[in-house]
Amino acid sequence: MNITLLAFVFLYLLGTMGIGIYAGTRIKDTADFAVAGRSLPLAMVITTTFATWFGAETVMGIPAKFVQGGLNAVVEDPFGASMCLVLVGAFFATRLYKMELLTIGDFYRSRFGKGVEIFCSLVIILSYLGWVAAQITALGLVFSVLSGDQISPEWGMAIGTTLVLIYVLIGGMLAVAWTDFIQMIVLIVGLSLIAIMAGHQAGGAGKVLELAQTNDWFKILPAEHTTHTWIAFVGTAITMMLGSIPQQDVFQRVMSAKDAQTAQRGAMIGGFSYLAFAFVPMFIVASSLLIMPEQAKALLAGDSQKVLPTLILTHMPLIAQVFFFGALVSAIKSTSSATLLAPSVSFVENILRNIRPGMSDRKVLLSLRITILIFTALVLTYAIKMKGTPIYDMVSAAYQVTLVGAFVPLTFGLYWRRATTQGAILSIVAGIGTWAPFVANGVFGDASWNEIFPGQLAGLLAALAGMVLGSLLPQVLPDAHGRKHHLDKPTLQA
Repeated sequence: MNITLLAFVFLYLLGTMGIGIYAGTRIKDTADFAVAGRSLPLAMVITTTFATWFGAETVMGIPAKFVQGGLNAVVEDPFGASMCLVLVGAFFATRLYKMELLTIGDFYRSRFGKGVEIFCSLVIILSYLGWVAAQITALGLVFSVLSGDQISPEWGMAIGTTLVLIYVLIGGMLAVAWTDFIQMIVLIVGLSLIAIMAGHQAGGAGKVLELAQTNDWFKILPAEHTTHTWIAFVGTAITMMLGSIPQQDVFQRVMSAKDAQTAQRGAMIGGFSYLAFAFVPMFIVASSLLIMPEQAKALLAGDSQKVLPTLILTHMPLIAQVFFFGALVSAIKSTSSATLLAPSVSFVENILRNIRPGMSDRKVLLSLRITILIFTALVLTYAIKMKGTPIYDMVSAAYQVTLVGAFVPLTFGLYWRRATTQGAILSIVAGIGTWAPFVANGVFGDASWNEIFPGQLAGLLAALAGMVLGSLLPQVLPDAHGRKHHLDKPTLQA
C-alpha cells in the first residue's frame, strides 16, 4: 500500500471539497445553483467546458483504445466529443443563451410543449447513468490501485463519490466551476510533466512517434473503403459529436457564461483544447510499450485501463506519482461533479415542477439537493453492478439515447420554423423505436444487427424522417398554445 500517495489523494479530495463548500456560501437562488448565476468569465468557461469531457475515459480509456487500434478506434472520443463542443459554440450557444433558459428541457417546453419537455428530459437523465458510472468506476480503481487492493473498488467508489457529492450538494454549479478551474490547472501541469518524463524514459519523443507510425496508429479513416465500413465509421463518429449536444451538463457550463459571446467562444476554445490535450495520455501509454514492453502488453491483453497507473507506480519517482494521481483525480472529479448535478437539475426543473407547479425558489433548491442525493445513490449502485465494463464503453453507450431521442427536436426547433409539436413527438417515437430493437439485440441476442448497420445511425435517420413528415403532414396534435402549427396564432394560453 502506498500510504503517501493515498494520503495525498484524500487531502486533495478534501481540499477541493472545501473550495466547493466555500462556493456554496455564495448561493442565493436556483439560478446560482444551476448555472452559476450566469456570471463566469471566459477563462472559467473554457476550463469548465474542457472539463466536461476530460474525465476517466480520457486518461485511461482512450489511450488503451489508441494503442490497440490507432486513431480509428478513438474517433468517437476525443474527436467526436471535442467537435460536439465546437458545434455547440458555433451553432447553439448564442441562440440558447439569449433565451435565458435554466435547463435544456426548458427549450423543449417553450418550443414544443410540456409533453416533449418531459420526455426529452427523461431521455437526457437516462443517458447520465453510464456517463457518471464511468467516473465512479474510475474513482474505485484509483483507491484500489493506491491501496494495493486493500480498499476494494466498491469501497473506493463509495468513498470518492461521497467526497464529490458533498461539495456538489452545497455549492451546485458555482462549486463545479470553481473546482474545475483549479483541477484543470493541476491536470494540465501533471500530465505534461508525466509526458516529458515518459518520453525521456522511452528514448525520446521521436522513438514513441516512430512506434506509432510503425503500427499505423495515426490512421483515422477506415482501412477498407467499403460502404459498410464507412457507414460504421459515421455511426461511431456522430454518437458523441451530435448525441452530446442536447445534454444538460454541456448546456449548464455554456449557459453559466457572463454573456452570449463568452458562451460561444468558451465552448469552441474548450473543444479544441480538449482535442489537443487528449493526445497527451495517448503519448504516455504509447511510451509504456517502450519502457515496460512485456508488462504493458500483458495489461493490454487483460485489464488495459491499468497500463497508465502501473507505468506511473513502477517507473516514475514519487513527485511524478503525486502529479499523475492529482491529475487523474482532477479529471474524474471535474466530470463526475457536473454530471451528478446536471440530471438532477433537469428532473426538478422539467419533471417535478410540472407535477408540483408553484414551488417557491427555496423549495426548488431543497428539491435539487434531495434529487442529487438520490441520483448519486442510484448511479453508485449502477456502477457497482456494471463493474468490469470498460470505462470507454460505458461513456460511448451513454449518448446513443440522446442522439436518437433529443438531438433532432433541439436542432430543428432552433433552425426550422416549420417544425411542429407533432413532428417532434413523431421524431422521438421513431428515433427511439428504431434504435431500441438494436439495443435489445445486443443485450439479448448476438448483436448481429449492429454489425450490419449501426443502431444509433438508424435511430437518427428515423428521427429525422419523423420530424420532417410529422411537421409537413396535416396536423392532428396541437402544441401547448393550442396551435396546430407554430406559424399559427395562439388560440389559448399554456
